[in-house]
Amino acid sequence: MNRTARNSMMAVLAAALGFGAALAQAQTSAAQNRVYVIDQRGDVVVSGTGLCWRTGFWTPAGAASDPAGCKCDKDLLPKDVCETARPVAMPAAVSGAKPSSDKITVSADALFDFNKATLRPEGKRKLDEVVAKSKDIKLEVVIAVGHTDRIGSDAYNQKLSERRAAAVKGYLVAKGIEANRVYTEGKGKKQPVTKAGQCVGPKSKKVIDCLQPDRRVDIELIGTK
Repeated sequence: MNRTARNSMMAVLAAALGFGAALAQAQTSAAQNRVYVIDQRGDVVVSGTGLCWRTGFWTPAGAASDPAGCKCDKDLLPKDVCETARPVAMPAAVSGAKPSSDKITVSADALFDFNKATLRPEGKRKLDEVVAKSKDIKLEVVIAVGHTDRIGSDAYNQKLSERRAAAVKGYLVAKGIEANRVYTEGKGKKQPVTKAGQCVGPKSKKVIDCLQPDRRVDIELIGTK
């Protein structure tokens, strides 16, 4: 083979290798944006019990933006997300244990004093019940979402709800639940339980008592029986 032909062949080979590397990099980058483990065909990897394998970057917010979120974790996502989401093909799940969830709503007043984020003894006893329930399942994730009433600014209530959720996580971890399995979020005063027109008037003991249902922490255990 003469030098010109050999140089041309080497140039073609280098170009092919460069294209392959670029393609692999693009595929890796795309996979890194997913919160579920993706196989070489682009399908979500499913366990023998029918659960989607999550990456270490999984959060409910990430699942809501992942194309497979509604297929894998529909129960954790807002209804409007999955009502408008396009269906995503999933491998057939192997029959067996099915994912289950147990949602526990604990009054924030039971966990904390009013306007505080330090756990009360009664709150710790409530969380001990959550820990006991977690041992009845093969735990996948615990989601703790803090909420507040409408009294105070948006920014203040957001921080308060986050601190309360973080306090719940800290206690659960201290009781033996793995930290990477506990996801916390604060919703501030954005998701009240009380209806518009209820609890009207300026801040007072009567209004504070009326708004008690809004001060809560939603704790959800996700796993298999």
